[in-house]
Amino acid sequence: MFTTDQCCTLVPYFEVQAEHLAAFKALGATFVEKTRQEPGCLHYAFSFNGNIAHCREGYRDAESLLAHLENVAAPLAEALKLAKIIRLEVHAPAAEIEKLKQPLAALNPDFFVLEPGLRRTA
Repeated sequence: MFTTDQCCTLVPYFEVQAEHLAAFKALGATFVEKTRQEPGCLHYAFSFNGNIAHCREGYRDAESLLAHLENVAAPLAEALKLAKIIRLEVHAPAAEIEKLKQPLAALNPDFFVLEPGLRRTA
C-alpha cells in the first residue's frame, strides 16, 4: 500500500551542450512516454533555463524510483552523450534513502531526508 511517507523525489540537473539542446529536448518526449507506463511515478516533466535542464520527478517509494531508472536506461545513455549531470539530489524519508544509497552510489547524489509535511495525492 502506498503512503505519502514513502515518497521519493529525484532531482537531476543537466548541462546540455548548446549544439545538442534540440536533440536533448526531443529525447524528453521519449522519457515521458516510457515513464507514463510506470505505476509508481507520481509526476514527471522537464523544464529548461537556457541550456540547463531539470527533470522534476517523484515516485511512490524507493523501489519505484529504481524501477524508473531501469526503465529509462537506454534514453538516459543517449541523453548523457548530449549533456552531463551537474547536480543530482534525492529527497526521501530516511528509510527510503537507505534503500537508494547503494544502487545510486555511482551517480554521487546528495541525499536530503524528507521530514513530515503536506503532500496532496488527489
